[in-house]
Amino acid sequence: MSDHEKHEHVEEPVDHEEHPDKHEKKESKEVKKLKARIEELEAEKAKLVNDYYKAYADAENIKKRNAADLEVAKKYRIQSFAKDILQVLDNFERTLSAIEDKESPLVKGIQMTYDQLIHALKNEGVVPIEALNQPLDPNLHHAILTEVKEGVPPNTVIDVLQKGYLLKDRLLRPALVKVSE
Repeated sequence: MSDHEKHEHVEEPVDHEEHPDKHEKKESKEVKKLKARIEELEAEKAKLVNDYYKAYADAENIKKRNAADLEVAKKYRIQSFAKDILQVLDNFERTLSAIEDKESPLVKGIQMTYDQLIHALKNEGVVPIEALNQPLDPNLHHAILTEVKEGVPPNTVIDVLQKGYLLKDRLLRPALVKVSE
């Protein structure tokens, strides 16, 4: 074959890119669309991650709050019962102070029952407030009477009319007291 024949049979490469600028513009538009879509997805992902962390933090706060509420409920579970029992204690104390024969078996039985009740309440954290001869504390004492008393500083508790009680660190009932002027 001659060289000329060889050239005739050789196919010339076809240029698929007839207009390179047009192809670049098309590619550029697609790339821009894809980049814009990526940015949208990244923004959406960031929002979802942020929402997740907020929801997680809220759930953790709820767990902590519920645990704290449960702890308080367990700590003070006896509060309403103890308030009711304080009236029983008051009646025991009035009964014991009104009986003249302190050595009778009946009084000893009442005293034992009273002591057991006091002990049971103490085991649950219910304790009387020490008020007599103490300075008036409006957080613990409720002054209902005043009296001038020589040699006693003003605002000192000189008589306890009704015992006050604490439940652990919470006021269950204030002491009703008489204070000096």
